Amino acid sequence: MSGIIPADAVAIGLGAFAGAMARYQAGRLAAEYIASDPKRFGHLTGWHTAAINVSGSFVLGGVTGAPLLHSKRNPAANLVGSGKHSYNHYFGLTPRAKLMFGVGFCGSFTTFSTYSVDVVNWISQGKMGKAAAYVMTNNVGGILAAAAGLVVVKKLFGV
Repeated sequence: MSGIIPADAVAIGLGAFAGAMARYQAGRLAAEYIASDPKRFGHLTGWHTAAINVSGSFVLGGVTGAPLLHSKRNPAANLVGSGKHSYNHYFGLTPRAKLMFGVGFCGSFTTFSTYSVDVVNWISQGKMGKAAAYVMTNNVGGILAAAAGLVVVKKLFGV
C-alpha cells in the first residue's frame, strides 16, 4: 500500500474546508430563519440537515458520474464514454478533482453524525413520526438524489 500523495491530501483538505464552511453557513442561515419566527418555522428545526444531506448526495452522484480526465497534456487520454459527443474530450474531472469534490467537499458538507443525533433526540422526545419521516427523507431522498445526480451528469456528458 502506497503512502498519501501530498497533492491529493491538499485537494481533499481544500474541498473539506469548503464543504465544512458551506455546511456551517447553511446551518447558520437555517437557524436564523427559524429564529425569525419560531411559532411559524419552529417545526423545521433539524430539517436543514436533511436538505444538506440530500443535496450533497446529488452533488456526489454528479461527481461520480462525471467523465474522468486523465491528463490535460494528452487529449487522446481524455476520451471518455462512447465518443458520441466531441465535448467529452474536454469536460470532466481529473482524479484529484474527484477527490476534492467527492471526498473533501461532499464528505464534510453532508453529515451522518448530526442526522443520527437528530433521530435519537426525536425518538427520546417521543417524536416517532418525525424521526421516521426524517430517516426516510435522508435515506430514500439521499439515494434518489445520488442517482439523479449521476444520471443528469451522464446525460450532460453523453456517457
